[in-house]
Amino acid sequence: MEREKDIRIGILNDYYGSMLTDYQREMVRLYYDRDLSLAEIAEQYGVSRQAVREVLVRSRQKLLEWEDRLHLLAKLASVADKIEALIDRTDDPVLTTALQAILAEVKDI
Repeated sequence: MEREKDIRIGILNDYYGSMLTDYQREMVRLYYDRDLSLAEIAEQYGVSRQAVREVLVRSRQKLLEWEDRLHLLAKLASVADKIEALIDRTDDPVLTTALQAILAEVKDI
């Protein structure tokens, strides 16, 4: 599990984490965002490393399934790419500024 840490899972947790239980969401946050080890999380919750691993495996699977169904990250990346392409094509500084503001909002979602 340690070698499989994937920043994308932390991002998916930001988008779909509300669909997990509070317990699952927090374990994903601790492992992927805060970079705690399985042992550290297990100690914090008073459970075994295996219990933490099982929660993380199931949570990771659910997050990936939801992204496969809804494609939110893929859609946002596509919109951001299109806005960047428009920025590259325009010579109008007012339009460039407006598009950059929109791009910042999209990336902040």
